[in-house]
Amino acid sequence: MAVWDDLVGQERVQEQLAAAARDADALVTAQAAGEEPPAASRMTHAWLFTGPPGSGRSTAARSFAAALQCTSPDRALGGAPGCGFCDGCHTSLVGTHADVEVVRTDMLSIGVKDTRELVRRAQLSPAVGRWQVIVLEDADRLTEGAGNVLLKAVEEPAPRTVWLLCAPSLEDVLPTIRSRCRHLSLRTPSVEAVADVLTRRDGIDPEAAASAARATQGHIGRARRLATDEAARARRATVLKLPLRVEDVGGCLRAAQELIDAAAEDARQVSEEIDAKEAEELKAALGAAAGGRMPRGTAGAMKELEDKQKRRRTRTQRDSLDLALTDLTAFYRDVLALQLGSRVALANEDVRDALDRVARNSSPEGTLRRMEAVLACREALDTNVAPLLAVEAMTMALRTG
Repeated sequence: MAVWDDLVGQERVQEQLAAAARDADALVTAQAAGEEPPAASRMTHAWLFTGPPGSGRSTAARSFAAALQCTSPDRALGGAPGCGFCDGCHTSLVGTHADVEVVRTDMLSIGVKDTRELVRRAQLSPAVGRWQVIVLEDADRLTEGAGNVLLKAVEEPAPRTVWLLCAPSLEDVLPTIRSRCRHLSLRTPSVEAVADVLTRRDGIDPEAAASAARATQGHIGRARRLATDEAARARRATVLKLPLRVEDVGGCLRAAQELIDAAAEDARQVSEEIDAKEAEELKAALGAAAGGRMPRGTAGAMKELEDKQKRRRTRTQRDSLDLALTDLTAFYRDVLALQLGSRVALANEDVRDALDRVARNSSPEGTLRRMEAVLACREALDTNVAPLLAVEAMTMALRTG
């Protein structure tokens, strides 16, 4: 199994990364032998992976990190780095390699303090591997101050440090940072490619895999969750009924409240177990006896943890709500396709009756206005408008659109 096996539908990107990994291996090998490194190299110290959600940005970055750490003896015989079996590849992929730091956040943003710690680590020489690799999966969530801190490290990197940044688009990263990175753009994988990997790798029934891949329009992570999680399928089914329930003001307001409640419940389920475990671990670290009172002077640390957990619940709730709005957009996209007589495959073929009903009772212009209302709701949520107000405004627009 090569490190690239989980990278679906990105042949061009895979070829570029594999070539860079070969040049990186040649560079390290030459330095270890005291020889002059190759004059031309496709390896560089900073990379920026962009692409739509589900395209595999972080998968590409982690696969590249593993290839850079590959220690397979086949490399000396002309084999490409990234075998997938050696200790360097395996530990990089499972997240235990000492020189591969994968950074993702459950919060709304990444601040200056955390970024400074990353920069400090990036200045270290590799402990056991060939490169010091920092994978920043949510580079788009860096605050402006954090971005400026990162800029200095990208401008003046340590000799054997590689930064792998991931973001939805170039515009989500400071211009000064993206100008110093090699850019790789990923595309949404085809529905067929996603269905194949779900069947081959995850053992999902081919029909269920095809249905999930079609419903999520090539988003690998969402497709896997939809195919394996009954609760996810139930939530999607509820969202897809919303266009039939916004015929009057009362229906609009009830539908909005139910969307908000469902997102809040998602956040509660995700956070509840994690929050309790974190609280117990911190109490133990601070010296609290089981069931006893907290030692003096520890209230500040507990308050900091509670604030962090609250921010994480807010992020989870927003992510859940955004997923519902994505499903809603796909519904109206299918309605528009029917109204215009398009031959494109429908994402929501399983609710064809609802699609036909909405298509018959509205015009293409009205469908476009409804799609714009969903987009406006997502933009309002991004600017911290109260979720219930944003969703209520959307459902009212869906009624009148």
